[in-house]
Amino acid sequence: MTDTHRADANADAAPDTVEPAAAEPGAAEAAPAEREDPALALAREASELRDKLLRTLAEMENLRARTAREVADSRTYAVASFARDILTIADNMARAVELTERELLKVLDKHGVRKFEPQPGEKFDPNMHQAMYEVVDPSLPGGTVAQVVQAGYTIGERMLRPALVAVAKGAPKPPADPSANDNSEKSPDPTD
Repeated sequence: MTDTHRADANADAAPDTVEPAAAEPGAAEAAPAEREDPALALAREASELRDKLLRTLAEMENLRARTAREVADSRTYAVASFARDILTIADNMARAVELTERELLKVLDKHGVRKFEPQPGEKFDPNMHQAMYEVVDPSLPGGTVAQVVQAGYTIGERMLRPALVAVAKGAPKPPADPSANDNSEKSPDPTD
């Protein structure tokens, strides 16, 4: 081996040891001064934990309130789909009833039976109407039909069933105007 190879081999064989650096005299004294007082550290940690607890409690209260609203909404609107479906059926039934009534009235008319419904304000006729009750209605004169409770039917020229009606009592009479009476009670002025 050559000398250069031996020097390289000795360098490779030497252990990789690093000598520790000598501690600086001021570094040992600085570490204890940088340490925080344990009581302050615990107080800070307690404050942080208290803050986290309060935030968590607030989040839980918000969640509880939101859940309560969602449950109430679910109860209220849970049948919305069902209700929409039922409304379609109700509409179809109303149309069917209307068509059926129209056909029924057509057949009754064919055989001489006619339906009649008095109009509000029409004079009450005991031959055509049956009074069920009286209604105070200032807009209608007394003794007239105020409401129709049930339609009536005739067959030919005879009454099959009278219409059931509410009769208007009429408006109470207004009090006499005192100024009108003063003019009528005055005698004509003889000097005129």
